[in-house]
Amino acid sequence: MSANNYSTASNPETDFFLPDLCQAQSTLFLVLASELLVFVQILFSSSFFDFDWLALGLASLFIQWIVLVSAALLCNIRPWLMGMSVPKASSVAYGLILLLTLLFSLGAEMVLEGMGSVTESGWGRIARNLLIAMIMTGMAFRYFFLSHQLRSREQAELASRIQSLQSRIRPHFLFNSMNIIASLISIDPDLAEEVVEDLSSLFRASLNDSTSEPVTLAQELDLCEKYVYIESLRLDDRLTVQWDVNVDTAAISIPLLTLQPLLENSIYHGIQPLPKGGTVTVSVELEGPHVQIEITNPMSDTSYEHKQGNRMAIDNIRNRMTALYGPEALLTTDVSGGFFTARLIYPVKG
Repeated sequence: MSANNYSTASNPETDFFLPDLCQAQSTLFLVLASELLVFVQILFSSSFFDFDWLALGLASLFIQWIVLVSAALLCNIRPWLMGMSVPKASSVAYGLILLLTLLFSLGAEMVLEGMGSVTESGWGRIARNLLIAMIMTGMAFRYFFLSHQLRSREQAELASRIQSLQSRIRPHFLFNSMNIIASLISIDPDLAEEVVEDLSSLFRASLNDSTSEPVTLAQELDLCEKYVYIESLRLDDRLTVQWDVNVDTAAISIPLLTLQPLLENSIYHGIQPLPKGGTVTVSVELEGPHVQIEITNPMSDTSYEHKQGNRMAIDNIRNRMTALYGPEALLTTDVSGGFFTARLIYPVKG
């Protein structure tokens, strides 16, 4: 199985140290950080009981113009910067911010001097502004670079974690499938050939280690139906599966082979121990912005053994969904009235 809906491959839109300053969240961070800097600077240069609000207003206006114009400029040239190496892109962005600081400083001095020439003290203020811009821009770029490195490491660790979880699920699925093949070959070779074609689809899915987009729910349910068909040949009329699907399965995505292990547990730990078998119910509903999938099966009296047998697969799938979708993904189990229910809830859009 694969980490299919959390792509850790290099993405030119996200794999860049400079954040997308077109987003309101990034711009708000810059505005608040720069305003905090101005407030501290004015507070440091004035008395607490005689705070210079006029100086705060003028300094805020000056700084915010530089911050917002710089953010707008970097937002528009970001695609161009992404085609450069990190040192070159950093140098170009750094130089543009200093150039904007110089232009705004010259403009401010000309306004203060009545459109006259810049005085000696004015050049001193311009030099001070450039020095502050150099320090703050360097600190901001360093923060962006370290944040980018941290995100890259987290995504690499997440991919490794998902692969580890899936590698523990894989043998449980493959070994049971091989046992089914062995039993069918000895009973009906022609039917075994038909089953092998279905199993090839399941094997192909289970051995898919690419970081492709998630499959549609329709594709996932098709794999589940292939598995149920094979199991029905082994369990005969002891197994019945009722599908209660009330969503557009072609419009909803799901990580590959998420439901099949849950369905396998229901059959292996629920239906197989019952002498008369039973019915597994698969229900799929939309609950607001979330997909809710319930798989319910009857239980034998050995409920403790049933829960023990399910624990590893349930925990692995729960951890996988949490890693892919975050805390919005939930996988819960419930035992009530002689039935075991696995309930999976995850957002429609991850």
